[in-house]
Amino acid sequence: MLTKEQVVQAAVEVLDAEGVNGLNIRRLGAHLGSAASAMYYHVKSKDKLVVLAADHVFGEIPLPDTAGVGWREAAASLARGAYAMVVRHYWLIPAMSTHLIYGPNKARFDEQSLTIYESAGFTQAEADQAAATVLMFVIGAAQGQAAQAAWQAHLRRNGADADKELQGITAEMLAVVQTLPRLRARVDSAAITPPGDPFEFGLQTLLAGLESRIHSPTSSAP
Repeated sequence: MLTKEQVVQAAVEVLDAEGVNGLNIRRLGAHLGSAASAMYYHVKSKDKLVVLAADHVFGEIPLPDTAGVGWREAAASLARGAYAMVVRHYWLIPAMSTHLIYGPNKARFDEQSLTIYESAGFTQAEADQAAATVLMFVIGAAQGQAAQAAWQAHLRRNGADADKELQGITAEMLAVVQTLPRLRARVDSAAITPPGDPFEFGLQTLLAGLESRIHSPTSSAP
């Protein structure tokens, strides 16, 4: 007999392959080799299944030891783990726009995040803002790769050739930037000099800004 954990894990696998639009109870049953009725025994709706799957993947994020590494490295480590998780599970971003994500794994992530910022010296209100700001940055930074993965999943569902589609779009993009000198220069140099890591640059800049507020006499939560 299937367990709820098996159903949720299978839902994550289907979501990773086909996105939110590709998930339904019948598709999940086919993935598990079981009747749809067996799915409904554990999960009453697709929406609830998406919430359970989203909470499940939040459990993949390693929770750092704040006392062992200091608040800033702990914050960076937590953000990196969250970023990697969102990139692996591109469907989480659209799911978060249509579902209220909650559950024990998401709660543990939030608790750890608040612990980190309170240990740095932020008040409760400031820790709430810092945690929310960093999470928004993580989600925004992952958006590009997540969007590309979602596009590829869309092509797979429709039986299109992803490589051929990408070649065509790339050619169109290159034609557009030929008249724009700064973009053209960056396209030309990208083939020679690999770009830096914009996520790490943005993360360290954001954390440095937060750190500067800790002992600032004018800083306060609005």
